[in-house]
Amino acid sequence: MRDVAIVAFAQTDHLRRTDELSEVEMLMPVLHEVLDATGLRTSGIDFTCSGSSDYLAGRAFSFTMALDGVGAHPPISESHVEMDGAWALYEAWVKIQTGEAETALVYAYGKSSPGQVRDVLTRQLDPYYTAPLWPDSVALAALQAQALIDAGDTDESALTAIATRSRQSASGNPHAQLSGDVPAGDYLVRPLRTGDCPPIGDGAAAVILAAGDTARALCARPAWIRGIDHRIEAHGLGVRELTESPSTRLAAERAGVFERPVDTAELHAPFSSQEVVLRKALGLGDEVIVNPSGGALAANPLMAAGLIRLGEAAARIHRGESERAVAHATSGPCLQQNLVAVLEGESTHA
Repeated sequence: MRDVAIVAFAQTDHLRRTDELSEVEMLMPVLHEVLDATGLRTSGIDFTCSGSSDYLAGRAFSFTMALDGVGAHPPISESHVEMDGAWALYEAWVKIQTGEAETALVYAYGKSSPGQVRDVLTRQLDPYYTAPLWPDSVALAALQAQALIDAGDTDESALTAIATRSRQSASGNPHAQLSGDVPAGDYLVRPLRTGDCPPIGDGAAAVILAAGDTARALCARPAWIRGIDHRIEAHGLGVRELTESPSTRLAAERAGVFERPVDTAELHAPFSSQEVVLRKALGLGDEVIVNPSGGALAANPLMAAGLIRLGEAAARIHRGESERAVAHATSGPCLQQNLVAVLEGESTHA
């Protein structure tokens, strides 16, 4: 296995609406920021991979327009995943592992403001039995939350405490959409209140990956990806135990999470109840700092929020605030698809 690290990370300020910006205009500043941080030019990037969703954009092959911001001429080696950018990072990591690239640019973006996100996300559901009923993402998360409460794993006050902690942590994050004291609010779908649910907004993020000595030359303290894996639950919600996340646990095992303690966890938990599931699956105790950035409850740009979790974990390693971190990304209803990565600083480099 080749040593691969995240050497730069940038993200936009996450806003409720960016009507005045196209996807390209939203993306350009973060692309310039990660390139400037490493001193690379686009000609120095061996592979480019992006994550976005045509459903959000409302047009087919919308990701090709974003390439205008990257610069696709002279011709570049490029790929795209119709997923959160965390999965684009995984593809780029694999590309570097094959030896076909030394550096990779990964970016992701999403504008949720133009449409009704709760309706759009029903398109992820089983098209024969579930999607025709139009259960939206909040209603399905509420089913999961109620199952956790019924199982005795949490209660409404504990969920409120998670939401409060996340928003308070976001006070130190200048890019967060929500921060500070945010009221629990009214029930959106019982037992979830407004504060238990993610904000709807627009945003983008980008990272640069590099291998071995190239990473050390580009970054004073690279965030080494010691393990990364992703797994999926059954598509049918009726055959799943919603209080557990076996796919997260398996991905964590394969990524090496349980080999040594971690000090930080960036969890992609768009709903407060999902943090309960993820903490249990990852075996995280109270000594682990969870979502110091505020997590998805503070900013949840669709298609970029998972990549941001990896970027935020890496940034803490870059700054020397973490030695060994776990980063998690999810996609689909009720934590259907889960990616887990272990990041370490140079001092713990084996």
